[in-house]
Amino acid sequence: MADKTPNLPSWDNETRAAARRGWQSLTSQTVFENPWIRIESHDVIAPTGNPAHYGLVKFANRAIAVLPLHDDGTVSLVGQSRFAVGAYSWELPEGGGPMNEDPRQAAIRELREETGMEAAEVREILGFDMSNSVTDEVAVIYLATGLTPGEKEPDETEAFDYARVPFRDLLEAVIKGQVRDGLTVVSVLRVHHMAVTGELLPHLRDAILR
Repeated sequence: MADKTPNLPSWDNETRAAARRGWQSLTSQTVFENPWIRIESHDVIAPTGNPAHYGLVKFANRAIAVLPLHDDGTVSLVGQSRFAVGAYSWELPEGGGPMNEDPRQAAIRELREETGMEAAEVREILGFDMSNSVTDEVAVIYLATGLTPGEKEPDETEAFDYARVPFRDLLEAVIKGQVRDGLTVVSVLRVHHMAVTGELLPHLRDAILR
């Protein structure tokens, strides 16, 4: 489940949040389930007070992404064919981590499995909701630095291609819609923001922004 602790923006406050009406589930039925997702059908009362019917996808794992940033300002990517959208996708190393697992450990595992790399530092940089109109999936993004190579460990369904590209080229591909994976898009924009606002070590900032 997503963390329900209030984390309000500057224009909101706890008093306003406490006064809001939420959704009420009257009945629920599981219509599909596998080890990764459960699809539920709910009869609900909307915050407006009106009855409605709602379909909800619940995830067994949280989404994890790792941006492997090399000292020269390049980023290691993996390419794979995505069944759901019927298209090839260049992405960061990413996957799912069980909800009872430390997400940082899941990030370290995904980085090793998909690229073979180990990192001297793996730093959480952002958390967000993936698609909050129909799913409860939450995502955590990490920045990996101080990278050393190793052996890749993809699973039996993963056929990867690999590329190491300058961050500025990856940022341009994101802006042009050539890289569309949501975790990758958010990660790249966040790391660019970190460079601009001085949250990165100077040599990484300079390598990204030069």
